[in-house]
Amino acid sequence: MANAHSPADSAKYYVPHGSIWPIFGSVSLFILMIGASLTLEGGEGVPGTAVLFAGFALIAVLFFGWFGKVISENEAGLYNMDVDRSFRMGMMWFIFSEVMFFAAFFGALFYARNLSVPWLSGAGAKQMTHSLLWSHFDGGWPSNGPSRLGPHEDGSFETVPALGLPLVNTLLLLTSGVTITIAHHALRAGNRAILKIFLAATFLLGFLFVYLQATEYREAYTELGLQLKTGIYGSTFFMLTGFHGLHVTIGAIMLTVIWFRVLRGQQTAQNHFAFEAVAWYWHFVDVVWLGLFVFVYWL
Repeated sequence: MANAHSPADSAKYYVPHGSIWPIFGSVSLFILMIGASLTLEGGEGVPGTAVLFAGFALIAVLFFGWFGKVISENEAGLYNMDVDRSFRMGMMWFIFSEVMFFAAFFGALFYARNLSVPWLSGAGAKQMTHSLLWSHFDGGWPSNGPSRLGPHEDGSFETVPALGLPLVNTLLLLTSGVTITIAHHALRAGNRAILKIFLAATFLLGFLFVYLQATEYREAYTELGLQLKTGIYGSTFFMLTGFHGLHVTIGAIMLTVIWFRVLRGQQTAQNHFAFEAVAWYWHFVDVVWLGLFVFVYWL
């Protein structure tokens, strides 16, 4: 177990005491994934939803506990520039992992739309694939697959129109990218009034985005026949937009925490990496949404 350094020992790299949070986080993620698997499986008598929400609750406790510990250590003056550099590198690698995460889902969408569905339809030199696997399949996009899965007996469904709520949400996220940039410049200039206003505007826009996406999901499930089980289109649509919505929710919560820290006089012009890290994350979320809007809703 490492020994923590005192605030006066700022020349050394701070190594914290042993912590319960890493193992707590591992257990929480395990419970969350078990709950997600049981919920998607939908087995009778299996409390998948209860386990799922228990996992989310434990993750929330993890965030408040672990991040709160890091904040208290930072405010105690335990971190020097070497620690700051480590945080920056860690955030960069985290965002890179998120890029790869969404790249996998975009890759699945590309494969299904441009390769597997045309192959099953007998496009090009794939007539044998069409004849052997599903000779009655007439492919097109959006597709719910040869089995015509979905809530309706004939497998019919409608897509969410791009010029409806998706366009509104696009404008909201683009605006939030502007507001957080203004807040960042205000922080560096020492203008705390502008910082508070535009930072609050950013997370409010984020929560509004999540609300409108929930409204979109409700309409898709109840009126359009578009569900997670609606073939390959439904699964890729909800996996991409759902995970993005989760990222927006997490980002908006982090922005709210930063806002409360700003109200308490924290995050100064000289020391505000926490703000920068969340701003990087938020801009990443914006860029991913632009890709979603074009390739999932528009094309």
